[in-house]
Amino acid sequence: MKTSKLFSTITLTLAIFLSVNANAQKFVKMDKSTMDRAYYPADAAKRTFAKSDDAKMKLEPQIRVTYSRPAKKGREIFGKLLKFGNAWRVGANESTEILFINDVTFGGKKIKAGRYSIIIIPSETEWTLKLNTDLDGWGNYGYDPSKDIVSVSAPITKTDKEIENLSIALYEASKNTVHLKIGWDTSIAEFPISL
Repeated sequence: MKTSKLFSTITLTLAIFLSVNANAQKFVKMDKSTMDRAYYPADAAKRTFAKSDDAKMKLEPQIRVTYSRPAKKGREIFGKLLKFGNAWRVGANESTEILFINDVTFGGKKIKAGRYSIIIIPSETEWTLKLNTDLDGWGNYGYDPSKDIVSVSAPITKTDKEIENLSIALYEASKNTVHLKIGWDTSIAEFPISL
């Protein structure tokens, strides 16, 4: 009798355990292209660690770019993986987004504070960057050119050192002018933003 009761208890416990685990939420597999952020000023995300209020104020974020960083992995990127003349989401996975905390001037046009997606159309000699009002997309699949608010072209420069993962940086080029610098493979382009 005791063995039968013990067996029933073990069987019931095992059935509950398997049922709970079968219905448990599973984690999504990790993306191959990790998500990253670029800030202006560069240490804005660390402002809470600043020792004085004055230092914190200097680190208040003004621009933030959120993007995924695909790897080159030996592939031919521009002209092959990314066809010249075709729209590119500037990364992988979700559309790359830029956040302006305050109004800025970009490509000679006043841009209101807010979030915008970034699309680039590469060619052999330049990249044309478009700010678009369509947000929270995946890749280029939902890209609608009618929602572009500005288009800016910049020449590409070539680097001898290969950039394995897509990289974005924001830095002060001169007083009140920040450059959005984008590089991958051996190509780099910079787009000025006036604060």
